[in-house]
Amino acid sequence: MTAAVPDLPHSQRSSKTSDDLRLALRAASMYHLEGATQAEIATKLGVSRPTVGRLIARARTQGLVTIEVHVPDELQGTVHANVERALEQAFGLTEVLVVSDVIDGTDNGYGSLGRAAAGMLLRRLKDDDTLGFTWGPETVAVAQSLKTRGAKCARVVQLDGSMSSADYQTGVEYTLGRCAEYLQATPVRLNAPLYADHATVTALQQDSVISRALQTGTGADVMMYGLGPVSTSTTLFEGSFIDASVLGELRGLGAVGEIGGRFFDIEGRETGGSLPPRTVSVSLDAIAACERAVLISGGTKKHEAILGALRGGFASILVTDIASARWLMAQTEKGI
Repeated sequence: MTAAVPDLPHSQRSSKTSDDLRLALRAASMYHLEGATQAEIATKLGVSRPTVGRLIARARTQGLVTIEVHVPDELQGTVHANVERALEQAFGLTEVLVVSDVIDGTDNGYGSLGRAAAGMLLRRLKDDDTLGFTWGPETVAVAQSLKTRGAKCARVVQLDGSMSSADYQTGVEYTLGRCAEYLQATPVRLNAPLYADHATVTALQQDSVISRALQTGTGADVMMYGLGPVSTSTTLFEGSFIDASVLGELRGLGAVGEIGGRFFDIEGRETGGSLPPRTVSVSLDAIAACERAVLISGGTKKHEAILGALRGGFASILVTDIASARWLMAQTEKGI
């Protein structure tokens, strides 16, 4: 980093070396090179703190300050700050975390996503927060990555039902229990099926225990979730939550992915059909309204689902892999 008076034509030099410019250069030098705080600079120069902020900004605007960020050789290929920043701007996201591993559905791939998401949660969770999660391999990976009690929150709540007619391990109990333990939080279970007939869903929503869990989930301060594609490889199909006929209906409606059992199209619009009245989970509107909604997903099979979720405004934070990140950027560049 450098701070210096630029070489300017004589006609401009007299104005550029005015007292204000001198102060801007001095403030920038103290701030960037000497490590002084704005309060210390204000005292030293006899100006207010807001004035110091304006002087430092002016120094950068007029080219008095040049800032360079160097990535160490040992981190080359593992840090993707430019891609992360580009995605944040393209989709209006608060933060993007990009991992270098190939995400192919293996434990190793989801592990890297889980570690990145867990580190982010430890930074962003507050003591009185409620953390909601949908079940799936991505959130299991986050729970596995919690190694210390370095952060805490008030409650951890299940956002979608998980009971099925099949003997399928959803990972709900593991995720709920481990997050509650390491985040020193109270667990809130949603003891309900993901899908049932409309009359049963209505009755469940009126049950005091289940309705309380749904209300807690709907108002969660932080929500983390993975995505399911519309295919036979999705956990919903493997766990017998949906069958081939439902998959056919969803494809006909243009569905590309699901969050908590609720399907949406490439533009992020809920697809409708027979499933919404039969679903026991927080709504897509509730997820979109959450200011710290964390989308954790990657891999070629989930590209369109990620794009649809981002277009639908279902995330403010994205944790993904570099291949998916580059694919998303390609779609924005094509204007698709």
